[in-house]
Amino acid sequence: MTSRTERILIIDADKKARENLSRYLEARGFYVIGHSDLSSAKALFDDNIPDVIFADLSPEAIADLSARLEEAETFTPIVACSCSESSQDVVHALRAGAADFVLKPCNEDRGALDDIIEKLFDRVRVNRLNQLYRHELEEANRDLRAGIAELRADQRAGRKVQLRMLPDREQDMSGLQIDHLIKPSLYLSGDFLDYFRISEDKVLVYIADVSGHGASSAFVTVLLKNLTNRLQRNLRRQSSDDILYPERVLERINSELLDTGLGKHVTVFVGIISMSERTLRYSVGAHFPMPILSFEGGKTAFLEGSGLPVGLFEAPEWEVYQVPLDKPFHLILFSDGILEVIKAKSLDEKEQTLLELVSGGRHTIESLSEALDLDEITELPDDIAIVSVTDTINGTDNTSSK
Repeated sequence: MTSRTERILIIDADKKARENLSRYLEARGFYVIGHSDLSSAKALFDDNIPDVIFADLSPEAIADLSARLEEAETFTPIVACSCSESSQDVVHALRAGAADFVLKPCNEDRGALDDIIEKLFDRVRVNRLNQLYRHELEEANRDLRAGIAELRADQRAGRKVQLRMLPDREQDMSGLQIDHLIKPSLYLSGDFLDYFRISEDKVLVYIADVSGHGASSAFVTVLLKNLTNRLQRNLRRQSSDDILYPERVLERINSELLDTGLGKHVTVFVGIISMSERTLRYSVGAHFPMPILSFEGGKTAFLEGSGLPVGLFEAPEWEVYQVPLDKPFHLILFSDGILEVIKAKSLDEKEQTLLELVSGGRHTIESLSEALDLDEITELPDDIAIVSVTDTINGTDNTSSK
């Protein structure tokens, strides 16, 4: 008969019974080891633990053996062997930890013995497979946890980079007080904003929402920051004045996004405020919702305008819009994530809520955050970005400028 790899241990003080069972099992192809008592067999547990044990032992000794096997964290069933047909002996053996019970001589009823062996080895194989799968799963979970920890560390580092790219909050520049808020739905944000002085009396402000979420969208925000820094540097060197024209800024972003091949597009609002001319000139790259312009003691409304997304088409054109700023004003820019946290049924109702908040005097970051409970929301459905621009020359809110 072909040799099998399964190992069977026989513990029986009766040498003849032990040898008879051993011969039968070896003839069936099993690797068999025999011992007369438990103490001499215990050395096996330090090396190769058997797959099945036939043992003619007292219930106490079976319990001791079962505990030793449990300590070794191995599934090795014990078959209690006995000359006694007492049901009480069977119950005691099973309660002590035996998986089955056979009457001696064990190999007298070979059909029953074969059935027991086959059943137990099926259980052993299933249990060993489960142990293997459990071990592999634990290894995979450890690798996954390590990967997640590394990813979180990378995202935290990326978040720090993004925060450092943002402008300082509560800035006074050219007669304007500008503040902002960004709340990412994940570690990294696909929303971005910036504002800076481009001349003594002109300030550029923009807000952008990159398609998608996570790291790939965050990379595009780095591109935006790098591009606007280069455009400012070009203006200082007098090599290019693209930064002075909102439509050209969109064209440059569009060109660089297409060159990256990331498959990302951006919605952008770019506005240039001239305090000497008292005008706002802007271009819209499919940004939504449109910024709200509120005049003190006057009208509060969304700015007009539309345009194609940035980063999708080879040579799009964007229109330039202009509105006069002939009264003290507040300009509020939002990303579309703000609409997700407004408790209203329709889009029109959400936009109307924004208008009512701003017209009611909620035109600062703090007041808008309070009105919309932004600090209380722990899980955002989308990134949120807000920029508030306040006229400090003619406005009643502030009297100082820098």
